Amino acid sequence: MAEAARKTGASEQRPVTALRGVGAQLAERLRRLGVTQVQDLLFILPAGYDDRTTKREIGALAPGMRTLVQGEIQLTEVVFRRRRQLLTRLSDGTGFLTLRFFHFSASQQEGLARGTRLRCFGEVRRGPQGLEMIHPEYRRVADWSEPVEETLTPLYPLTEGVTQGRLRMLIAQALRELDGAGVRDWLPRELVEDLRLPSLREALHYVHRPPKNARLEELAARRHPAQRRLAFEELLAHQANLRLLKRATQTDPAWALEDAAGLAARLLASLPFRLTGAQARALAEVEGDLHAERPMVRLVQGDVGCGKTVVAAIAAARAAGSGLQAALMAPTELLAEQHWRNFRDWFQPLGLPVALLSGTQPARTRRSVLETVASGEVRLVVGTHALFQEGIEFADLALVIVDEQHRFGVQQRLRLQEKGRRLGRFPHQLIMTATPIPRTLAMTAYADLDVSVIDELPPGRTPVQTVVVPEQRRDQVVARVDQACRGGRQVYWVCPLIEESEELRAQAAEETAAALETALPGVRVELVHGRMPSAKKDRAMSDFKAGRIQLLVATTVIEVGVDVPNATLMVIENAERMGLAQLHQLRGRVGRGAAASSCVLLYRAPLSPLARRRLEVMRKTNDGFEIARRDLELRGPGELLGTRQTGLAQMRVADLMRDADLLPRVQAAAEVLLGQYPDNIAALSARWLAGAEQYGRVG
Repeated sequence: MAEAARKTGASEQRPVTALRGVGAQLAERLRRLGVTQVQDLLFILPAGYDDRTTKREIGALAPGMRTLVQGEIQLTEVVFRRRRQLLTRLSDGTGFLTLRFFHFSASQQEGLARGTRLRCFGEVRRGPQGLEMIHPEYRRVADWSEPVEETLTPLYPLTEGVTQGRLRMLIAQALRELDGAGVRDWLPRELVEDLRLPSLREALHYVHRPPKNARLEELAARRHPAQRRLAFEELLAHQANLRLLKRATQTDPAWALEDAAGLAARLLASLPFRLTGAQARALAEVEGDLHAERPMVRLVQGDVGCGKTVVAAIAAARAAGSGLQAALMAPTELLAEQHWRNFRDWFQPLGLPVALLSGTQPARTRRSVLETVASGEVRLVVGTHALFQEGIEFADLALVIVDEQHRFGVQQRLRLQEKGRRLGRFPHQLIMTATPIPRTLAMTAYADLDVSVIDELPPGRTPVQTVVVPEQRRDQVVARVDQACRGGRQVYWVCPLIEESEELRAQAAEETAAALETALPGVRVELVHGRMPSAKKDRAMSDFKAGRIQLLVATTVIEVGVDVPNATLMVIENAERMGLAQLHQLRGRVGRGAAASSCVLLYRAPLSPLARRRLEVMRKTNDGFEIARRDLELRGPGELLGTRQTGLAQMRVADLMRDADLLPRVQAAAEVLLGQYPDNIAALSARWLAGAEQYGRVG
């Protein structure tokens, strides 16, 4: 980073306080927008544009127009109705327009005196005394012939204390510096020319100052070449960083796990089932990596119930059989405990103890676990994020297994990896996700990982039948729940909210639980939601797993939850409000045994076109990869990756679905940068990646 910063030039590194009018208070407000240097202002890109290049006569105005008008003030007065208001009456000879202000000062009132000439911009509305604008932007003009704007006016995202006007002035200053070669184009010229993209300077000028003949529809869709140039650079910054991270791990030394004790083979032979072809293929890829003296960084992705955990357990057995340690990190205590029980049952016949480490364990139990892990007495440990906290030491951690990667993010995973660093060696990493991701997106989002896919379910798993039912048929659904419980089966009933909200009109979980207890007097009902104390929530889930509860009413806290083969019916309320990825994860809680299972999607009419398409996809397919593909089409990458992944879901310009055609060229360009211009990557990171340090080593 230092070399790139040196090459960047002093002007690009100038603090924003170097600009006229920026003091400490404004600098702090700008920091909330990610602006600390002058160049950062150029990459706050407009969310939209106003057209102030043409004036309209007041007599030609109609409600709904956003337009520029000018006229002379006929009257300004303060009126007291339900609230104090300042009204200014404007005329241009063709008609009258009222300017209405609810927030105003005495000096503002004085500045709007009769006879003052104004030029105003705002949205025209129908008011009690004719057409009006509420809180328009305005300025006084000395001469009617003063020129109007020559370019479209950008609308920027704001933070408290920074107005549009102030931000436009600051960005105008930054653009003037850009003309003086103040910001360097970090894409090599031959790359830009080959891609037929505009230069950085041309792109930035266009997006901040589009000409008045610019096509607003193209700009709104972010398909203009200037926007595509910036999207390409942003995607490239992410891609190159992840590839750099992958390259760094490939040069690190690691333990070659030879498994002299043969524990992996013994575990595989002791399992009461055979691996599917897809599991065997993924395991072969994992074991091939574990033989090498460089760290494995592999993602195993597959649908709910495809058997990823067994593959992870065999990899852990290889570490233990090599005299080293393996740790599995899960996102919740409930899921950690489930993994621990599975590992305990599988490894008990091999004489290998498995430790559980969580944040809510009694102090004495926790202390005992820490001692056995630090001494190397325990080779296998399962836990939550508590595993990478300070004060936890491993004797010789050779394999890190992370479940549901998108719930942790890169930085936490790297922190656990650092805990395994010993004698200059790094542990292998095996990352699991039950969220299938389309290949194009996976290659971009997980460019630092090798990817294995388990695309086959174990035999005996019956597909879940999904039905879509309107709210009016709730009584029939309740009767079906009663029938399932009386038949010895268990049921999930999922609600999206904890408390009632008039705005969302969603049935609250607490009210639903009470109503179902009344409607089903012979059924044992329990409630679980995210605001409950962890101990109480875990107890309820454990009781459900043990069969002591027949009907579990829950919020989406059970999206990643326990394995209950006896649960054969899932009811999801307000299903129209959820994304496909979440609906599919929830549905995966049932159908985990041999008995036929069903999922009922309850919806409230009217359905939006998007909601209708989502529910139709759920009804037609159980294939997680097909659902992921449709989810990406309908909703974008945020649903698939989660908000705490690599930041790809919160890009400033790029959109993985819209800009998917750029991705092959982005990957090729990343190779060029890595091979010929490695210093440029750090500069691109500083420009585009807020918190780019998450891609570096975590000390």
